[in-house]
Amino acid sequence: MNLWLRLFYELVSWRFRDKLHWSDVGKRNFRVWPSDLDVFQHMNNGKFPVLFDLSRYDLALRSGTWTHWKKLGWYPVVVAETITFRKSLMPWQKFGMESKVIGWDDQAFYFDQRMVVNGEIYTQGIVRIRFLKKSRGIVTPAEVLEVTHDWYGPVPVLPEWVKRWAADSALPKGKEPAPSTW
Repeated sequence: MNLWLRLFYELVSWRFRDKLHWSDVGKRNFRVWPSDLDVFQHMNNGKFPVLFDLSRYDLALRSGTWTHWKKLGWYPVVVAETITFRKSLMPWQKFGMESKVIGWDDQAFYFDQRMVVNGEIYTQGIVRIRFLKKSRGIVTPAEVLEVTHDWYGPVPVLPEWVKRWAADSALPKGKEPAPSTW
């Protein structure tokens, strides 16, 4: 339920926050709600990817790119993600979400997303995003960048460890066999 409340709040409030460019660091503030907690009374690890989604959505809305993608029938999907937990987020605690595109390859964009309290990283995730077309097919990062008016500032260089992680964690393409053998 709290995802729907947060999503509704996002839909009605994003216009009142500063406009961004897709190359900026998107920042949003949240609070740990009781429905975010697990049996150990800290934020459940399953909540983090959901909040990462909302933060990327906020960046896309505030930069105006969401409108372009929607008109073209494009939508982003998470292909892979890795999350490192450093400190727990406790009930009612305020925290910031920071999201930034850190690079891309020929198939996907990569976001660095952080949950921050008083300037200190509590949790960090790297998320690989691919764009699909509602009419079927993949949209390359080059096509996305063309529609989103390229990139402001220097083109980010994807860290080598992120390239290795993407290659090492990749599964076969959707139409290729991927048998589950142990």
